[in-house]
Amino acid sequence: MTHKMTMLAIQMGVILFAARFGGMLAEKIKLPAVLGELASGILIGPYALGGIALGSFFSGGVFPAVEGAAFPVTPELYGFCTVASIVLLFLSGVETDMKLFVRYSLAGTLVGVGGVIGSFILGDLCAVLLMPRILGTGPIGFLSPAALFLGIMGTATSVGITARILSERKCIDSEEGVTTMAGAVIDDVLGIIVLAIGLGVISAQGAGGTGVDWGRIGMIAAKAFGIWLGATALGVLAARKISGLLKLFKNPLPIAIMSFGLALMLSGFFESMGLAMIIGAYVMGLALSRTDIRYVIHENLSPIYAFMVPMFFCVMGMMVDLGQIVRPPVLIFGAIYTVLSIAAKIVGCSIPALFCGFNGMGALRIGAGMVPRGEVALIVAGIGLSSGFLKPDVFGIGILMTLVTTLVAPPMLVSLYGNGKSGLRHPKSADETSRPVSFKMPSAQAAELMCEKLIEAFRTEGFFTHVLSHEDAIWQVRRDDVEIGMQRVGEEIRFECTPKEESFIATAILEVSADLTYLANELSKPIKTAAMMHRVGETGGEARPRAEADVARYIRQFVFVPRLGAGTRDEILKELVARLFEKGLLADEEAATQAILEREVVMSTGLECGVAIPHARTDVVASLVGVVAVVHGGIADYPTLDGSAVNIVVLTLSPKNANTPHLRVISHLGKVLDADGRERLLAARTESAMMDVLLG
Repeated sequence: MTHKMTMLAIQMGVILFAARFGGMLAEKIKLPAVLGELASGILIGPYALGGIALGSFFSGGVFPAVEGAAFPVTPELYGFCTVASIVLLFLSGVETDMKLFVRYSLAGTLVGVGGVIGSFILGDLCAVLLMPRILGTGPIGFLSPAALFLGIMGTATSVGITARILSERKCIDSEEGVTTMAGAVIDDVLGIIVLAIGLGVISAQGAGGTGVDWGRIGMIAAKAFGIWLGATALGVLAARKISGLLKLFKNPLPIAIMSFGLALMLSGFFESMGLAMIIGAYVMGLALSRTDIRYVIHENLSPIYAFMVPMFFCVMGMMVDLGQIVRPPVLIFGAIYTVLSIAAKIVGCSIPALFCGFNGMGALRIGAGMVPRGEVALIVAGIGLSSGFLKPDVFGIGILMTLVTTLVAPPMLVSLYGNGKSGLRHPKSADETSRPVSFKMPSAQAAELMCEKLIEAFRTEGFFTHVLSHEDAIWQVRRDDVEIGMQRVGEEIRFECTPKEESFIATAILEVSADLTYLANELSKPIKTAAMMHRVGETGGEARPRAEADVARYIRQFVFVPRLGAGTRDEILKELVARLFEKGLLADEEAATQAILEREVVMSTGLECGVAIPHARTDVVASLVGVVAVVHGGIADYPTLDGSAVNIVVLTLSPKNANTPHLRVISHLGKVLDADGRERLLAARTESAMMDVLLG
């Protein structure tokens, strides 16, 4: 047992690093992180690097293949991934917008049903007609486990990839974009229902898939659908009472944890009823999506999601047997299955869209938006492999289909949306068409704060807000007939909305701006800054404060000026910035000077006893830089706490978005420049002597 737990800890650590590195690498080359996580899993899995022996402790490799098991990873590791899949589907349910579900029920249902039916039938037929001929499996029926799972794997759409492309093209609020989003939600629900029915059909069959009792299959399929529908209806009706009970915990974190506990219990119940655990997780999430605690759940469980879900995709990749998947018959069958999966979504979703007011271009855009598969397809494949319904080569074919559909969808969407043509049979007037609107904030930090406050304001107004991409800062805001796309890009906040909605957005920004201005005015009032700044110079009882190792590393790179002529505050500050520029430590002297002077306008950095520590954050520096100067004659117009003339200036600049010990450096300088430190610094005649004083 101890050896198993030791191996599990080591394996999870390796998977964490591999998944994170793979995801980051994929995002660097503009691909979805899930592709990098899958690829890293294939690389470190038991069929690749993970199976190489490394000494006596890892005699079978870090990830030895489990002999005689249905899948090649340990039950402990697969159990962890099962919990990860519950997290994934629970949060997917929580993020579902029920109002959007209902509003676009006709177009979304037709598109979703068309895609699901087309994908399932073509996937099932592909298995029945081609697996015996190409893979040599022997005859299989339409209801055999392998055929059913190949059909089910192709049904669910990964809307995250589509949402990102639509946001980048500023089309997420278009009729095609909204219909695609609604269709994908309904698509996922239908995929879950098909999985439930499929598992019921498989359990009703005799051993080896023969002797099918059609009556029993019908009863079990009806039972599976009935359990799903009944649990969903009960959950939706009882959602507010469940929310009320969870609110008794008051603190947001316990509320989120207890809600996940309910998802785990319902997942176990569904498994005991012969259905998949992920169905129960999705049902619980869907029920809570109608409550006001959905934001609390999403925000507090996001760290768990970020920790577990990439590991899940990595482990899915580890289950791919490279030796099986690269065999010519498997590659041929995989290519045919993938092409059929792409065609099924495009044709199956486009045809219904033609009857919902879209022209050929609009229908193609919707069909292409439904092409990428992802999370649900991988979970279904994992269920099939772990249950023994899928062989490793067929599992690998499912992974191959997921990878390819995820790769081909973005260029297809870019091409289809790039021509700028209307996708409607009867294009709307200019007043009804969405268009981009942007507002520029004073800085990137101001834009980030404004977005946070706008989201709060939208939620207070009863809007459903959904984060489409954390990395690209993309949100979708919806309520009734209003759909607004929002994205933060540097100092800009960009919206995708109709002209009618522009007034609402402008009003929201004005209100939030007023709140922030009031807050800024309150903060500008005296808050005993003198006492705080006096504490900057306290040593905390240390005999002689010495710089920490990382702080000392930066101080050693400072520029030191033992003697500087007198001048005004602004003249001295400009001179010190110029010294940094001469040393090649700044990219833009003027911008750095402006940042320093703007910081002085907010609050003077003059301390006591003739010491000033001007500082600012700016993107013109790559790392923390500084200059130390002794000003002979002093700076009379530099405001200080005690009114003394400044004769010691320590100026520092830090990058805005990099991790540097900005505050620790300033705190250390304030402590080291006590009476003894000031006397030694004023007496120093060389740069090295000045450095020794600041290092402590």
